[in-house]
Amino acid sequence: MSNEPITLTAGDAEVTVLPGNGGRIGGLRVDGVELLRQGDRFGCFPMVPWCGRTRDGQFRNGATLHQLPLNSPPHAIHGTTRDGAWRVARTSADEAVITYDLVEPWPYSGRVTQAVALTPDSVTLTMSVETYDTSFPAQIGWHPWFHRNLGGEDVRVAFEAGWQEERGDDHLPTGRRIDPKPGPWDDCFGMPGGVDVTLTWPGQLELKVASREEWVVVYDEQAEAVCVEPQTGPPNGLNTLPRLVTPLEPLEAATTWSWRRL
Repeated sequence: MSNEPITLTAGDAEVTVLPGNGGRIGGLRVDGVELLRQGDRFGCFPMVPWCGRTRDGQFRNGATLHQLPLNSPPHAIHGTTRDGAWRVARTSADEAVITYDLVEPWPYSGRVTQAVALTPDSVTLTMSVETYDTSFPAQIGWHPWFHRNLGGEDVRVAFEAGWQEERGDDHLPTGRRIDPKPGPWDDCFGMPGGVDVTLTWPGQLELKVASREEWVVVYDEQAEAVCVEPQTGPPNGLNTLPRLVTPLEPLEAATTWSWRRL
């Protein structure tokens, strides 16, 4: 099937899915207002089969040490699927399902499936990684770039975290958990009850990012955008908190963004 852009609509909401550009969400418009930063690298891209930085691009699967390309030297960052074209499995007016077969430089075969489901006041992204062959560690996450400003006041980011992963000079968690610090952030937070972050553009829109996963990276060091990234483990998690994908047990995760007008 074609990997042309897919437009989903529900009520006053519209989502553009870009299978041909890394399976990313190219746009989310509410009442005609675009919420995501535009551009080939932006929107919201899937982070899979790992999230954030993997130290020195290396991870182990049992006794086997693998080396990934260092696309953010000295580390490997954000997985491989955002660089490839996905296939369209099916679409309807308000839902799209796309798939990606894992290939080099990822050393294991497997399939990633992402579903995008739109309602008039929410969008839910669901992703799974499955293998029919060798088991391997993996992570799932999403990296949205929300506009800092929609034409009024800058967005306000609010959340309560159980802890913050202490960040080392190499931008990776040290393994220590500390009390959450004020921003600006490029940091991973733990939310044992599930990810729950509220973005408020005063007088315009409130958007809540939620997930049953308990890890989120908040990145707001760029002038144009704010990123709230739910994921199945912390940065470098292939090494520190591996989640195994097996022929019997896929890795699955979901996030829902819901909004209301102010």
